Amino acid sequence: MKRLATVALILPVLLVGCQGNASSASKYSTGGDPTDSPCARVVSAIGYANLMLKPKGQEDRQYFEDAVIGRLAELRGITLEFGDRLPDSLQGAVQTIKTTTAGLSRNDVPRARQVALLKQYRVAADQIVAGCR
Repeated sequence: MKRLATVALILPVLLVGCQGNASSASKYSTGGDPTDSPCARVVSAIGYANLMLKPKGQEDRQYFEDAVIGRLAELRGITLEFGDRLPDSLQGAVQTIKTTTAGLSRNDVPRARQVALLKQYRVAADQIVAGCR
């Protein structure tokens, strides 16, 4: 009975503590500091995702297993968090990354669509990497 009373007393404190972080829940968990260089963060995420992708030109051979989808979802989150702070000249590529990774980070997208999105993603990713140098 004492344990139940203790839980009843502590629960409201825990709930209030968790609610204090509710505003940060709308942010994307990217494992970095919001003051990080936007170019460095997005280019790094592109590189990390690309480690799991077949080389350019072999998109038709890409297997979209959970690990690939997860990396592309992480890139999406980082791009949503930092992409708008990239140079204006890269904003078209940022929008393409946002759009393509929205589909590539889901496992219910038909394969033909995944391949088409991956090809579009590659062009935009290359533009961002080149533009951030």
